[in-house]
Amino acid sequence: MTRIFSSLSTFSLIQLLLISTISEVTADPLHIPVNRRRNSAPRDVHYYAAAADRIRAKYGFPASGSSRKRHGASNSARFGKRASSAGISILTFDDDDASYFATVSIGTPGQSMSVVLDTGSSDLWVTGSSCKNCDGQTPLFDSTKSSSFKSSSSSSSSNNGQTTIQYGSGAVAGTLAQDTVEFDGFTVQGQTFLLADDLTDGLLDGPVSGIMGLAFQSIASTESTPFWQALVNAGDLSIPEMSFWLARESNETGSTTTVDGDTEVPGGVFTLGGSNTSLFSGDIEFLDTQGTPSFWLLNMNSLTVQSQSVSLGSSSQLSAIDTGTTLIGGPSDAVQNFYGSIAGSSTVQGEQGFFSFPCSTSLNTTISFGGTAWPISSADMNLGQVSKGSSDCLGGIFDLSLGSNIPENSGNPSWVVGDVFLKNVYTVFRGTASSSSGTPAVGFAQLSTTAGG
Repeated sequence: MTRIFSSLSTFSLIQLLLISTISEVTADPLHIPVNRRRNSAPRDVHYYAAAADRIRAKYGFPASGSSRKRHGASNSARFGKRASSAGISILTFDDDDASYFATVSIGTPGQSMSVVLDTGSSDLWVTGSSCKNCDGQTPLFDSTKSSSFKSSSSSSSSNNGQTTIQYGSGAVAGTLAQDTVEFDGFTVQGQTFLLADDLTDGLLDGPVSGIMGLAFQSIASTESTPFWQALVNAGDLSIPEMSFWLARESNETGSTTTVDGDTEVPGGVFTLGGSNTSLFSGDIEFLDTQGTPSFWLLNMNSLTVQSQSVSLGSSSQLSAIDTGTTLIGGPSDAVQNFYGSIAGSSTVQGEQGFFSFPCSTSLNTTISFGGTAWPISSADMNLGQVSKGSSDCLGGIFDLSLGSNIPENSGNPSWVVGDVFLKNVYTVFRGTASSSSGTPAVGFAQLSTTAGG
């Protein structure tokens, strides 16, 4: 039986009625409200430039020179070298990219942990009670209070039993463990996860305790089967799908709470085991993923702006569909061609890879991965003024590669497509059991009026 998971008070009456109607006719999907955090810190060009460098690091691109000058050496040196160069998922985690989260239960009895739902990584990690740099607001998992907790290990563990997950400006380190993990009605016993005891200063604050990676096992640092894949392999999902409606600020309704100076607001709905028909209209356009399962990868077919087709250049158009990333990043030539079609656009001085355009200009942008050209709201493409009082605004598409080349057939994406696009569509990730010969797929559908479409 479908059950609505946590934080129901954050949804409007209309949304609850629609979801309750689904519950009566659909026995298997679990519809999980997700929250997002509205950070009180200013989001200026430096904020987004730092976020872009975290995305670059996550996907193996060099950081911008402006970021290295601004931040200097990372404090991740204390974590030492990676345990292994193979199978390491380089994660990104920051206030904006990690704004959509839900609550899982870990242990026996269960301890509630808020985790980011990230289709751009594959590991589950949460902060443990011995965490050295967690602030007082971060909920910590206490393994001594769980009767089902077991220590674990993998080939990625170092001699002292530590596993490290590194990313652009820091790292997460801890010990591998196994315990019962539950999303209300769906449970995996003996799920492997990283119990973090050391992380980069300032990485976490407030209610979020970690990340639940929703990509494929091949990129998992812990070398473990991701939670969603374990459910599919066990036949626990009648439909092997995960679906997202990611709400933008203008869609937010219902109550809000304030934690550590930041505001938590309703952020949309995550459905495990199917889709929520109240949140989209028409058919879902499913597209097979490309290559060996790692990230959720599609080929970008076309990009338009101001009704003009943008030349995507000679680079691969392999695109990672990533709910854990805010922006859209692409290869240098394609991004330059995109802004070259916008009158008055220019590069942002001091911030490599970013472009501005006149704030008075409304951008008409579409992306296609198959036969449908999906529009992106001009509000999502406009990240705000480049500086206070400026008449120029920052664009939501940035230069991911900064001129570096992606080797052909490397399997690495040239594009990373995050929430700037995903807030405009209903997105479905369809998996297959490990024993199946089927191909995973990603689907997009038009948002319903309920979801702001």
